[in-house]
Amino acid sequence: MEKAYRVMRNSGAGNIAIGIILLVTGVTVGIISIINGASLLKHKNNITF
Repeated sequence: MEKAYRVMRNSGAGNIAIGIILLVTGVTVGIISIINGASLLKHKNNITF
């Protein structure tokens, strides 16, 4: 029985760690996308075809 509790504890801790990493990565990518989009909109008048 104790082995099952250890496995569940480790699994829960791992899932929390992965969730935090994914959250931070998602926020970072979102911020970078917003900054790049704003930069493109700011310089759209300089584009000539």
